[in-house]
Amino acid sequence: MNKMPRLPNLVQLTALLGLLLIGADPAVAVELEFDARLTGFDYPFPVQTFAFKSQDQDLEMAYMILENGPDRPWITLLHGKNFNGAYWEQTARHLHDQGFNVLMPDQIGFGKSTKPRHYQFSFAALANNTLGLMDKLGIEQTVVVGHSMGGMLATRFALMHPERTTQLLLVNPIGLENYLEYVQYRDIGFFLELSLGQTAEKIRAYQQKNYYDGAWNDRYEALTEPLVGWVQGPDHERVAWNAALTYDMLFTQSVITEMGDLQVPTALILGTRDRTGPGRNWKRPGVTRELGRYDRLGAEVMEILPDGKLFELDGLGHLPQIENFGRFVAVLDEALEKTR
Repeated sequence: MNKMPRLPNLVQLTALLGLLLIGADPAVAVELEFDARLTGFDYPFPVQTFAFKSQDQDLEMAYMILENGPDRPWITLLHGKNFNGAYWEQTARHLHDQGFNVLMPDQIGFGKSTKPRHYQFSFAALANNTLGLMDKLGIEQTVVVGHSMGGMLATRFALMHPERTTQLLLVNPIGLENYLEYVQYRDIGFFLELSLGQTAEKIRAYQQKNYYDGAWNDRYEALTEPLVGWVQGPDHERVAWNAALTYDMLFTQSVITEMGDLQVPTALILGTRDRTGPGRNWKRPGVTRELGRYDRLGAEVMEILPDGKLFELDGLGHLPQIENFGRFVAVLDEALEKTR
């Protein structure tokens, strides 16, 4: 007897209409379903796990490494909120070819790492978890590279562990403004509703508008697959809860207020078209500051950093390493010149 084909549910049908509008492959998208640990989603390099205890819980941190030998310098690549270590693939291959050892962890609550039911997320806690992984691997010092939310984490790591950080490199980081100075505080329940309301169509529409200035291609599409698979998967509620908890860090754990205390050389690589400004839709009454003006933020931060260098990429947005790798890697190599 032939089995009836599985029909998409109402949420998937709604997403299907949006996918047709932006040119994505609806047949593939509707079938995407991943559990909390992204089982079945392939990473570009072998994935290992670091088992440890934190906040009285047994947790596992997924990570990838590319090695060139114990005498070669290390670079640690920290992912953004809507991503995992896998999107660093092209950057990691380039750095490995340049002779670096490369570490790409998935933070707790992200990617293939544990999604705990209860966890007090903080950049300090995630930095401490990352330090534990480094200790396990015998990494005494590393260049720390952070993109987007990973930039806030990288900054916190460098503030906490300057002796382990040879250089800090921030790629379109959020946190170059103290958001709570300009926006109203929102309870975690607010972010839970936003996360539970995500659909494949909303994810793609947001990234197409805010990351790529309306452009779209297969590579951009591929980067949405983990998020799309989660909202259509069996652990959607658990993943949404972790996402809501991590939103709170962005607003309550500012790093810009301490960037003047950094003790390590710091480079900013900024796509100046970026307008990422968390909380811009619920600013405090009377606030006129335009959040997320990366064409202005670089100069502002340079006045604060004790040892900083700015690289601006005109016309590129929030993911310069994805949007135009050639332009990105040219300034990346320049920023790392003294580290080789």
